Amino acid sequence: MLDRLPLYLSTVPSFLAYFAVALALLALFLAIYTRITPHDEFALIRAGNSGAATGLAGSVFGFVLPLASAIAHSQSMLDMVVWGAVAMIVQIATYFALRLWHPRLVEDIAEGKTAAAITLGGFSFAVGVLNAACMTS
Repeated sequence: MLDRLPLYLSTVPSFLAYFAVALALLALFLAIYTRITPHDEFALIRAGNSGAATGLAGSVFGFVLPLASAIAHSQSMLDMVVWGAVAMIVQIATYFALRLWHPRLVEDIAEGKTAAAITLGGFSFAVGVLNAACMTS
């Protein structure tokens, strides 16, 4: 086992690079997502709004799942970033599609209505799973 330690340690720089870029993509996703929504998710969450927390968490999971798939299946850092951008676009499109389907989505989440937030979070998560699966083919 100890004779393989240098091999294990040789992958640490690659891990750190992919992890740092993934965190940067997550931060970018959060910055974009929280700007396209008309309410301030973080202020609502700090105020105890479980609807905002549920909707945002589902959207984050829906983004991170395909991002993880992109990391696992990418041939290079650029490949991972491109597929991470695709995941971001799909999640943002999912949000806008749900707003068309549920015109009061924003107001309901701001009012703490968890049914709307669970719908947003659930659909975001489901689309993220499908997105991740499609990236493996």
